[in-house]
Amino acid sequence: MIELGEVVRSLAAREGVDAVLLLSGDGLPIEHAAGTAFDSETVAALASTLAQHAARLGQGADRGELATAVLEYGGGLLALSRAGADDWLAVLATADADIGPLLFDLRQHRTALAALL
Repeated sequence: MIELGEVVRSLAAREGVDAVLLLSGDGLPIEHAAGTAFDSETVAALASTLAQHAARLGQGADRGELATAVLEYGGGLLALSRAGADDWLAVLATADADIGPLLFDLRQHRTALAALL
């Protein structure tokens, strides 16, 4: 049976991906893998806060539940995807990464990932 750590490491090994972080809805890091150094505790705390506010925005705009958010920064991309009822998967990617296939895989395998939690 595949383990949660294997899934996170597999995602982090994709071309253009710098780091992957699975975080709780409370903002605590559960599992992470990275090719570069990053502060998983800070990213987890801030990503959780972002997810909470983005969820409220979706409700206020009558868009429903937040599933995925993609933020583009000068130094790269951050994709935040729901992984279970309260947990989130944050993917940090390079600015030139083709994240289309990654977003497709996250959408397709969301239920399987949630089952590992």
